[in-house]
Amino acid sequence: MNAFVTKIDLALEDKLRNDLLDQGFEISKPPYTVFAAKKKGVSCTLYTSGKLMVQGKDKKDFISFYLEPEILKDLSFTHPETMIDATARIGIDEAGKGDFFGPLCVGGVYASEEGVQKLLEFGVRDSKRMNDNAIIIMASKIRSHFPHSIVRLYPQKYNELYNKFKNLNSLLAWGHATAIEELIENTGCKNVIIDQFASEHVVENALKRKKVEVALTQRHYGEEDPVVAAASILSRAAFVEGIDTLSKMAGTRLPKGASAQVIAAGKQILAKQGMDMLEKLCKLHFKTLGVILNA
Repeated sequence: MNAFVTKIDLALEDKLRNDLLDQGFEISKPPYTVFAAKKKGVSCTLYTSGKLMVQGKDKKDFISFYLEPEILKDLSFTHPETMIDATARIGIDEAGKGDFFGPLCVGGVYASEEGVQKLLEFGVRDSKRMNDNAIIIMASKIRSHFPHSIVRLYPQKYNELYNKFKNLNSLLAWGHATAIEELIENTGCKNVIIDQFASEHVVENALKRKKVEVALTQRHYGEEDPVVAAASILSRAAFVEGIDTLSKMAGTRLPKGASAQVIAAGKQILAKQGMDMLEKLCKLHFKTLGVILNA
């Protein structure tokens, strides 16, 4: 039966040793090893080079249920389809396009090969699967460790640009191209992946207008990529912070989305503070505005 061989950071030695003891392994120290551990069905040996070898008829369960999730942070042995691309790249995503109140935000993150692994260690995942508090905390970690770019369009600027582009996808493409341009200038990386939101030519044309040359990958469910997921967290955090700022301006909590609760809040703001205030808080092309004005 073939052995599984990988390399780990020797800083994980104590955790690995203690975990194996808890799992009933017997520990020994053959020559040229940090330690060897064995129990019925599986054995593993950690060498001074950091090489870890796992053998035995039960090795797959050991790797799948313990070694990959707890030590390697990588599922590519038991689930090859999850193998992470460690290529250095820029990831881009947006937040706020479906929200009547608040800014439109585009976030970009650059990760080197080592940075991709760090994002996995951080536990980065699609922002849609995280609550606002977790997003704010994770966004702070990402900003501290990675080159990044945020394009945040508050309603007044958003509405001005929407009048220019006459199309949300064109406006989004401009935001993506702007974030990409800034990150290329700061990092030199031209390998870019985005969460695809329109026909491929929409973003490609926006980049051409800026004379920005990139190797661009557009992918549905792009946030499954860890670097795009990091960008989704930054863009969502920027949106959450933006809507908090606007809520303070309005003197009332602005709800997210475009629901009946949003319509009720819009009616209240219009009645108490007028259209001048409402225009500073919302995206004017939404049909939601017509419902509020015609109530």
